[in-house]
Parts: sequence; structure tokens; C-alpha cells
Amino acid sequence: MPKDGGIGASTKRREDIRFLTGRGVYTDDLNLHGQTFAVFCRSTVAHGKIVSINTAATEAMPGVLAVFTGQDFKDVGGNPAGWLINSRDGTPMREPKRPVLAHGKVRHVGDAYAAVIAETYAQAKDAAEQLAADTVIDELPAIVDMKAAVADPSNRVHDEIPDNLCFDWGWIEDNRAAVDEVFKTAPHVTTLELVNNRLVPNAMEPRASIGEYFPGTGDYKLTTTSQNPHLTRLLIAAFVMGIPENKLQVVAPDVGGGFGSKIYHYGEEAVVLAAAKKLKRPVRWTAERSESFLSDAHGRDHVTKIELACEKDGTFLAFRTETLANVGAYLSNFSTATPTFLHGTLMAGPYKVPKVYVNVKTVFTNTAPVDAYRGAGRPEATFSLERVIDKMCRELGLDQFEVRRKNFITPDMYPYTTPVGLVYDTGNYHATLDKALEMTDLAGFEARAAEAKARGKLRGLGLSTWIEACGIAPSNLVGVLGSRVGLYDAATVRVNATGNISVMTGAHSHGQGHETVFAQIVAEKLGVDATSVEIVHGDTAKIPFGMGSYGSRSLAVCGSAIDRAMGKIIAKGKKIAAHMLEAAEGDIEFKDGTFSVAGTDKAKTFGEIAFSAYVPHNYPLETLEPGLEETAFYDPGNFTYPAGAYLCEVEVDPDTGKVQVVAFHCADDFGNIMNPMIVEGQVHGGVGQGIGQALCENTTYDENGQLTSASFMDYAMPRADDVPFYNVDYSCQTPCTHNPLGVKGCGEAGAIGSPPAVVNAVIDALHRGGYDHVTHIDMPVSPARVWAAMQKH
Repeated sequence: MPKDGGIGASTKRREDIRFLTGRGVYTDDLNLHGQTFAVFCRSTVAHGKIVSINTAATEAMPGVLAVFTGQDFKDVGGNPAGWLINSRDGTPMREPKRPVLAHGKVRHVGDAYAAVIAETYAQAKDAAEQLAADTVIDELPAIVDMKAAVADPSNRVHDEIPDNLCFDWGWIEDNRAAVDEVFKTAPHVTTLELVNNRLVPNAMEPRASIGEYFPGTGDYKLTTTSQNPHLTRLLIAAFVMGIPENKLQVVAPDVGGGFGSKIYHYGEEAVVLAAAKKLKRPVRWTAERSESFLSDAHGRDHVTKIELACEKDGTFLAFRTETLANVGAYLSNFSTATPTFLHGTLMAGPYKVPKVYVNVKTVFTNTAPVDAYRGAGRPEATFSLERVIDKMCRELGLDQFEVRRKNFITPDMYPYTTPVGLVYDTGNYHATLDKALEMTDLAGFEARAAEAKARGKLRGLGLSTWIEACGIAPSNLVGVLGSRVGLYDAATVRVNATGNISVMTGAHSHGQGHETVFAQIVAEKLGVDATSVEIVHGDTAKIPFGMGSYGSRSLAVCGSAIDRAMGKIIAKGKKIAAHMLEAAEGDIEFKDGTFSVAGTDKAKTFGEIAFSAYVPHNYPLETLEPGLEETAFYDPGNFTYPAGAYLCEVEVDPDTGKVQVVAFHCADDFGNIMNPMIVEGQVHGGVGQGIGQALCENTTYDENGQLTSASFMDYAMPRADDVPFYNVDYSCQTPCTHNPLGVKGCGEAGAIGSPPAVVNAVIDALHRGGYDHVTHIDMPVSPARVWAAMQKH
């Protein structure tokens, strides 16, 4: 059993005390002396030429301090994409400048073209409305549909890009001919066209930023809702505003959810900094929910054709996919990596399929930018795979469980190199499937289905077996693939003289419980009480350079950096202990917070060693510096590969098409578990979001580029009664072999494995009800879509 507060204990989250008692500190909670307020003018048309912006009347309004337009930022840099992707023919992607404020043209509804700064929010709001009235934008035809965007070169999102394509990517291009040959001779081919619907992240806390400038030193401070404060600082300093990096402090305090949408740097952050410098006063902005719908990076939005070639017995021979991926009007930070290396490289799934070829065309449209959203490419890959496998099983009359078993990579095959270039280090997919079936009570399903039928409902069972890649790495590999940053992380462990510990980490928590879990790891390794460990994050002035939290990297990468730093602490502690105990360093053992001489009762506590390091009366000063503080960087040698099997049971009302998820079972392999309670919470949240995508969430634009789902009145978020009580298991642990904690990551699993399980269950329910003609329904499987599909014969 894990000891209290250590690894493996279901310790309650320490940060919840301040959250539940209203003592959290979010960006919008901060009120600074002399602060001013920013409001942005946003385009009401999807595509238009900015003819004029008349600022005179606005500048004369009460309380107005400054007006900024795109012209004020035309000579500064633009926010770049984080990955440079080459097309199949080797040409680099098209990368149009993403301005701080639009100038010349607006390219999506919500595109900010001006900002008003005033003494109060109400004054800024009134002035922004006046400025909007005094702005002339000639509306141009909107480009919304991806196929039409590619087909019609006369209408362009960016004038310099004639076909609206960012790139035409093939992976692995050398595989294409061999894959095509397999499909020519395959005994059976299943083809499926599907949509991975566009989503709005809708974090509980909207984006907010406060800019400050200090004339005495020339320093800037940005307080902002960020998952990644160091990346924000790097982008603003190096690419957007040219501020010396050592003169810019970025602070992300408590952040109320991110799900990927707060990884990126947004133009509002640059505007509040520029305004703060001009006014010599703090400038604050907080998004309204309507602004979030219009301007936060959206997620998913793929249209895919996937083909599965197989033997008549269901043995997989090859997968082939063609995808159109929407990147919206501008490239965001991970927008080019998400549909390529975070998607295409997972198109083998957990299966020993011999051949895979993936083609992705990314398309500019007059819609909000699309970027990483919880799972980021892996849900898109898993949905395509698990839906086409389910369809193939029905076409050939094969058992969905046995087909997957037949094609699983087996434990004796690791390390296993997939045909799409990944090397899986460990896993046991048979075990997770067996556990999921045990949890489901498969033998009792027919009785449950019969009982549902007696109530007039159709009950169905859907399976999804999935794998993902977490902790994007290593830096030398991703650099070759196009990443413009390193993907390592760092930690500093500072042991104070009295033995308590401060840990500075590049990870940032926006709901994952880092303050609790990282403290558990430190407590376990150093043999101290977890309450004596402080976790410091989110402030570039306090923490070492790090790459933040996304891609389920926090434990695998940042936690490993903490582990390495603690290793250095222990190593130094042994040197000090050897001197104090008059023993050879090789004879010093460290266990449960005590340094001892092997085979003797001579020992010093961790606290005594720490005190000696800072009060070096009896200390080897000639060979060892005083103090007990160490920094370590960790660059992973590989991705980590969580995997699992999800089983969903639904009931469909044949009169209305309404789908109710009545049971959901998750069997996951996350490697070693640090805190079971937090793992369960992460899975619950992810599955909730996945069910939301599968059943109700959908972002829609009309032909004019107007967002028709721009509020909670029109965008259907899942409610408590849309989801069941989940059944979660994580006992099938195959520890990661290449990080010191043996962890794999759990934050995105639920959102990856759940959508295909839900849709597969709906199709199964309809088939059991005699609606065999329904082979696929695109997400969200809303009542209207299900009912319409049932009526088509």
C-alpha cells in the first residue's frame, strides 16, 4: 500500500481548498492601481476589405485613452505556427502572417481589427461600438466549405495563396505505392467517409490578460490565462513585438480550464502590452463568452475518407486515408502539427497492420483558427479507425471483439515499430479489452437489451480500442519533423535550510492537480511529508524555462525533470552525509528520508543534511559548494503510449432518435499511477467531453461565414443528465520503459476513446432494431440525425 501522501495514494487535491472556498486567484480577480480597460472591435463579416476606420469620434468620447488599429502593428511580426510542415513534394507550407490586429482584410467573424482603451469597461464598450459604426468594411464572398475552397482558386482567404491550401502532406510518402498495391488485390475493402465535427473548447474561465509596463526599468509584465507562459513569452519576444525576453515577465495564475485553447499566444496579449507601454498604466481585458466562441481556437474539423483492406477473416492488411483538415483563417501554434504528426502517426492504432498511408490537405477558410483541443489529432485518428473497423465487422459478419484481438500487437512484440514511424515501447491491449469486457458484464447484455426493448428502447453496445502518443519528443526528432521549439522541460528543487522544499516546474496546472501530485512524488523520493513541499509554477520570473502543459506531458516530461533534480539533491546529500558521518560516499544509503552508513546505525536525517548545507560548520567546503538546490532538464527519448478499451451502452428512442448513454466502462493502461483519484477525475472529464462531441456539440457556419452556434443557446454542451456514472479501471499497468516514473499520461484518454465507442453503440442499437441500412451517422448523433437516418430505406 502507498504511504500517506506518497506515490499511489489517493490524496485529496490540496489546491481545491482555495478553489472551493473562493480563494483562487484568476487573472480577472486581479485589480491593479490605475488600471484601464480594453475592448476589441471584431469583424461581423467573415471576409472583407477594410476600407476605413475613422477613430475621431471614438477618441473624443468620455474616458477614452487610446485607440489601436491594425495599422499600429503593421510593422511588427506575426504569431507563427509552431511546426513547419512540408508538402508531399517537399515544398514548405504556406504560412501567411497572422497580424496582432487585422489590417487590409478581415478573415473571419470575430477577427479583431481595433481595440479601445478607456478608464472603465463601460466606457470602453460604448466607444468600441462607436468605432465599429465608424468603420467601413466591404464584404467579400466567404470561403467556408473546405472542398469548395480547394476547388475554386478565384476566391482566396489570403491573396497570395491561390488554392487555399496550407500544405498537401503524405505520411509516409514512400509507403503510398505499396499501400495502393495492397488495396488492388485485397480480398475485402471497407470504405467510410466521415466528419470529425468542429468544437469550441468552452473552458469555464474565458481568456483574460493584463498588461503592465514599468518605465523605470523598461520591464513588461503580462498576466494571462495560459497553459504555457514561457512559450507565450518566447513568441511575443522573438516574433511578435521584439521585446527583449529578459524584459518580459509572463504570469499565469490560477487558470480555469484550457483543454488546449490556452496553449497559444493570442493577439489580445500583445495589444494590452503595447497599450500599457503607451499609457504607462495597466491595461486589462477579459473575454465575454460570445468573444470566446468567435475568437478562441476551435478544435477538430476533419473530413476524412478511410479505407480498410483485410482478409475475409478480418486480418488487417492496410489502412489508407485522405483527410481535409480545416485550419481556419490563420495558422495557430499547433495547427499544423495536429492534423499531421499528432494524427497521421497514430493511424496504425494498437494493431499490427502491415501498411498505412495517410494524406492530409490543410485548408484555409474564413472561419476561426483551428488548433489542438483535448487529444489533438489522436481523437481524429481513433474515430476514423474504430468506425471503419466496426463497419468492416458488420460487412463480413465478424465478431468485433475477436477481430480486434486477432489484430492487436502482442506483448512479446515490443518494442514495436509501426508502419507510420512510431516505436511503441510497451503495452498489453488484450488485457485492457479483457478488463473492459469483465466490467461490462457482456454475458448479461442480451437481457439488458431485452428489458430495454420492453420499454420501447433500442439498446446497443459499442467498443473502442485506442492508443495515443503523449509527451511529444524527443527534441532532435521533432526538430527534423518541423517543430520550431524544443520539447524538453525543466525543474528546480530548492531544499531550504529548515528542510522544507520548493519545486519550480515548467508545467502549468489548469485543473490537473499538479500541486498535489508533484508534491506526492517529491515526498516519496525524499522521504518528507508532502505538506512540506511547495509547487511553484506559472511565472516565468520564478520557474526555469519550460514548455507548459498539454499533450499529457506534465508527469512524463515535467515530472521526470523533477525526479532528475531530486536525484541530484540526493547525490549531493550523500556527499555531505559521508563527510559528517566520516564514511566513504559509496557506503552511504538513502531511504525514507535518512542518510545512513550501510551496515551501521550511523545516520543523519534529510533535515539535518539540509541544515548543514546552509550552515556549513561541518562541511566539505573544499570540494562542495554550500546550499542544496538543483536544476535538471529532461528531454524524453520517445513518446509515451497510453492505451485502453472503452465500452459504451446506449439506449435509442426509435420514435424521436434521442440517444441516452446508460453505461460507460473504461479500462486504461496509464503505466504507473501516481494518484488514483486524480486519474479517475481526468478520465471522467475526458469521457464527458467525448460524449459531448459524439452526441451534441457542433460548431456550424452558414454559407456567409456567420457562426450559427455562437452561444450556449445554439451550441449544445453536455449536461449532467447526458452522461452516466462511469466505471473506470487502470489496473492493466505496463510501465513506460524510458522515463524514470514509468508514467504514460492520462489527461486526454477519455476524449480519445469515447466518441467512437458512443457512435458504434448507436449503430449497434439501430441494427438490433432492424435498421440495418444505417451504417454510419456523423457526429454529433443528435436526435434529428438519428431519426433521419432511420427513415431512409
